Amino acid sequence: MPPVRASKTTQLLRAWANGDASALARLTPRVYLELRRLAGRCMHDQPPGRTIQTTALVHEAYLRLIDLQWVDWQDRAHFFAVSAQIMRRILLDAARKRVAAKRGGGSPRVNLDEIPDVSSRRANEIIALDDALTALAEVQPRKARIVELRFFAGLSVEETAAVLKVSADTVMRDWKLAKLWLRAALSAKG
Repeated sequence: MPPVRASKTTQLLRAWANGDASALARLTPRVYLELRRLAGRCMHDQPPGRTIQTTALVHEAYLRLIDLQWVDWQDRAHFFAVSAQIMRRILLDAARKRVAAKRGGGSPRVNLDEIPDVSSRRANEIIALDDALTALAEVQPRKARIVELRFFAGLSVEETAAVLKVSADTVMRDWKLAKLWLRAALSAKG
């Protein structure tokens, strides 16, 4: 069986990682719409007057992406998984700033079955989930990564399996266990 040829996006990612600056210029228009879709998913149902607009989130994520050094881009899915992680961090930073400004309190309840409307949640919920996810990552890194990819990036089971190079059954099993673990951690705080 002949080897599977990498997509044009994957080829450009690899060229960029290998120091070809012109590859970034050719890559940008190929990934921009997908980055906007990811940002839109993160920003869906954001209340009026939000501090971060979808376009600003895409641009901030893009600036952080081009600043990354020494990333060995595996493929398109890997790129978008990293992009989603960066967007999550940007939104989390904004949430922490809002909480610090308002001096909010208490550990709120987070419904993990609602994927991926993260930005519509109050800042305290995002922070509580991030804290619980960080604790999960310390004991079960793959399960934490699955939550990040499914919940924050909105990837399907199959897309998550491809990024992590595991079976879809493994993703589903870990997803269910991770949700149970996070629910217990969040209810213990509340």
